[in-house]
Amino acid sequence: MPTKKAEFTDHQIKHLEFIQGVITRMNNNSFQMKGWMVAIVSALLAVYASTQNHYFVLVAILPTIIFWFLDTYYLQQERKFRGLYNDVAGISENPQEIKLFAMRPDLYEGGKYSFWDVFGSITIVLVYLPVIVILVGIYFIL
Repeated sequence: MPTKKAEFTDHQIKHLEFIQGVITRMNNNSFQMKGWMVAIVSALLAVYASTQNHYFVLVAILPTIIFWFLDTYYLQQERKFRGLYNDVAGISENPQEIKLFAMRPDLYEGGKYSFWDVFGSITIVLVYLPVIVILVGIYFIL
């Protein structure tokens, strides 16, 4: 039996495009956080290699933690806007009523939208935690 295809007005499609644009920007920001973290940590390790001053290894942990928090913020915002997108598109199980052209990420709190849930998510932890472990290992081993 064929399923009924959803019909969207031009305004609803434009609203979805606006939301998708925000999601794309948040994703790009998250990607840039990872790139900046790698660049800064690499630069500090290069300084350590040339000076043999172990404190540069410890200093490299600080920007890693800062970028971990920033990346978490952008991923949290991306999740909230994905929730908004799903509600506007009508594909959520229990969609919230969203007015046309409303951009309300504040409606999505707790659970998978909470900062600490995102902070500990596998996609974030597998990037930042190994870097911190490696830096601590370099400090204590070398």
